[in-house]
Amino acid sequence: MIKLKRIYEDPSPDDGYRVLTDRLWPRGLSKKDAEIDEWLKEEAPSDGLRKWFHDHPNRWGEFRQRYLIELKDKREELRELAEKAKYDTVTLLYASKDEEQNNAVVLKQYLRMLNAEL
Repeated sequence: MIKLKRIYEDPSPDDGYRVLTDRLWPRGLSKKDAEIDEWLKEEAPSDGLRKWFHDHPNRWGEFRQRYLIELKDKREELRELAEKAKYDTVTLLYASKDEEQNNAVVLKQYLRMLNAEL
């Protein structure tokens, strides 16, 4: 099972394996308080894409497509996480205030596509 959660929400035992999906560390949050198990810094949107989406927040569809293309290059790195999500709870953590249009939403979709292939 793959869940999404804002990193600023309190950790919970129900979160299972907690994975930060952002390239930058969330502001104002200590690593101890975050209680993450893994940080997908290299699998997060590239700096260029991240900055582009910040400047064009109304282009969600285009961001989503561009990020999916980037994720294809990270397929092998993400395979283990996709496999883990088949049997355990994995919570993808993000800092964005937008719960519906952020990189964790796209990553969740990609991990599900990988699971369908496994």
